[in-house]
Amino acid sequence: MLITMPPEWAPQDWLWIGFPHAAEEWVGCFEPAQEQIAALANAVAESGQKVRLLVRDEANEARARSLVSASVTLERCVYGDVWLRDTGPLVRGDGSALRCKFNGWGGKYLMDGDREVGAELAKDAGLPVVTSDWILEGGAIDGDGTGLVATTEQCLLNPNRNPQLSRADIEARLARDLGFDRVLWLGEGLINDHTDGHVDNLARFVGPNRLAVPCATGADDLNAHIYADAKARAEVFGVEVVEIPSPGRFERDGTVDPASYANFAITSHLVVVPTFGSVHDADGVAAIAALFPDRETIGLPADAVLGGGGGFHCASQQMPRL
Repeated sequence: MLITMPPEWAPQDWLWIGFPHAAEEWVGCFEPAQEQIAALANAVAESGQKVRLLVRDEANEARARSLVSASVTLERCVYGDVWLRDTGPLVRGDGSALRCKFNGWGGKYLMDGDREVGAELAKDAGLPVVTSDWILEGGAIDGDGTGLVATTEQCLLNPNRNPQLSRADIEARLARDLGFDRVLWLGEGLINDHTDGHVDNLARFVGPNRLAVPCATGADDLNAHIYADAKARAEVFGVEVVEIPSPGRFERDGTVDPASYANFAITSHLVVVPTFGSVHDADGVAAIAALFPDRETIGLPADAVLGGGGGFHCASQQMPRL
């Protein structure tokens, strides 16, 4: 039985996306974040792929309907944060959905519905749900479809997740639960990433054994040493590294935010890259487009989405065609 997760570039039946509903989680950027998430949903739906946009209640549904096209399916359910990459089902090649434990990104944020929505979405899709005994968020791992997975030590070895598990224990669970028999351990994630360094904001597989990693675009890029370390570790491991630009230093209210073009969403016909109003946006989109010649690549504003703590990849979860 194939329990390995299909790579994100494999054919998909639909894309789940979370629609922002809690204004207190998006201080100063709530309505713009809704608009940017709606733009993501519209773009994917218009590309010919089904989109299932989660809405929380009647008012939230009405707001979403005012922003999306009729080709976007709205589904009302109880969910907390919109980051379905972490709380949604991890669909495996055998047609089952894995749900690990969830503790609000190391005990920092936990909303009503966060722990339940993954199983509910899986059951709604007709998938049997398999539960596991350890804490894991989907954005903490990125696989290439061959059994190779990338993650960061900052997240998976963080004592706020699984303090009772060693590195070897975690590797064993990645193999047992998701079929990953080779683990590329990167070091730290981006500075000020609330997830404790999720890999989907740092490095992404774009093909078998081929990893996209940002490179610094200016002397003031605080993540320059993190990008360089990730590249070096991947190359030592034997992975082909393709560099993409960084957006550079991105500040909000005097604080550097973890802006990254690596948080792109891959869908069946389209790759959507978050942009931030940076002078490097066009180069970032072009670099990622060159990695996916078989589908269209577009950039969409995501600065307000980032204000809530994530990006387009974080807010979505694909249903692979099994």
